[in-house]
Amino acid sequence: MEQKTYLITGGAGFIGSHLAEALIDRDQRVLVVDDLSTGNIRNLDRIRVHECFQFVCGSIMDEVLITDLVDRSDAIFHLAAAVGVKLIFENPVDTIRTNIRGTEIILDLAARKSRKVQLASTSEIYGKGVEVPFRETSDLLLGPTTCPRWAYACSKAIDEFLALAYTRQKLTPSFVTRFFNTVGPRQTGTYGMVIPRFVGQALRGEPITVYGDGLQSRCFVHVDDVVRAVIDLMDSENSPGEVYNVGNPVETTIAELAGKVIGMTGSASTIQYVPFEDAYGPDFEDMERRVPDVSKLAGVIEWSRLKSLDEILYSVIDSMRQEQSA
Repeated sequence: MEQKTYLITGGAGFIGSHLAEALIDRDQRVLVVDDLSTGNIRNLDRIRVHECFQFVCGSIMDEVLITDLVDRSDAIFHLAAAVGVKLIFENPVDTIRTNIRGTEIILDLAARKSRKVQLASTSEIYGKGVEVPFRETSDLLLGPTTCPRWAYACSKAIDEFLALAYTRQKLTPSFVTRFFNTVGPRQTGTYGMVIPRFVGQALRGEPITVYGDGLQSRCFVHVDDVVRAVIDLMDSENSPGEVYNVGNPVETTIAELAGKVIGMTGSASTIQYVPFEDAYGPDFEDMERRVPDVSKLAGVIEWSRLKSLDEILYSVIDSMRQEQSA
């Protein structure tokens, strides 16, 4: 792998920090910019003093700062975004502004310098679609504008339109990765992410709070597998102008997940079912299934031998136990 300088926006976050480590381990140079609003500088402890790594505390909305970082980079992983269901409900204005304007700044600067850009998107943009598994060409079925949840999905859909438009009109070599429930060590349950929330509750012996009836399903993929995918796609000559689902197509209901977490932690926790309206208010809408079709991804990179849900849960449980004992 030829040595290059990669800029990671949001690089102190969950996925970004794992990506930064993986690139450093591949003898690459890494620039990370993060305003630490949801990221954590401790996520970068293993590589902070590495000679090929630099951290910059700042916002992607700071065009002067981002101009300098883009000038110094060879390619860009754009992960910075307002994420998490809880955060979206609490700060819908910041969600929309950060996601759309921040992405526009990155793409505009990348276009000037002909930098390749990977835009991190989300399975949320499939909305209430019922054509499962979701394909990159599937129609998007979002809820009404009166429901704040869909602000995030809509903002990321606009981000995708922007990235693909820059590729077509300005020949910026950008591509989109739609992440499906990426999990692993360092992910926080603060913003609604289900696995760290369940594991934390189980380790504390608290009731596991399942929203709704628990029959909604999700497909979980380990962050190490996702990082491998985005690096391989960045290296691929076929990725510009394309959209890729990145996930594991194996489904698990949330109720099954809660039971599995209790069993694997040896916890005495019970499962407590909480109506969605009690957790998020009367306007909340959920997606019943979120299953990726990954055949397009598998046609471009090697996408097999993914970590199982048990392996994912063991890694999260071990990590959170170590944090508790530290």
